[in-house]
Amino acid sequence: MLANHLPPARYLLADKAYDADHWRAWLIRRKIQPVIPNKANRKHPYAFNRNRYRGRNVIERMFGRLKDFRRVATRYDKNADNFMAALCLAALVCYWI
Repeated sequence: MLANHLPPARYLLADKAYDADHWRAWLIRRKIQPVIPNKANRKHPYAFNRNRYRGRNVIERMFGRLKDFRRVATRYDKNADNFMAALCLAALVCYWI
């Protein structure tokens, strides 16, 4: 499973697409608190921290701003170091200047 390689974390913020019992159980086994809203068709809804989930919007907007740079969005640079440099420049332009 790809998720086995996740770094240690206390919370996982995800959207409704990740609302599955097996995924929630896996997170809890790893002592990660899931912050995932319930799907509309869930019969037994789980409680989740709405205030913490609102922080996910900030992350989504940050990725949206970085994707405004075509070089970052289409990953022109195949070398990881060059891509990271382009990403840093885009972040610098978006958030510092």
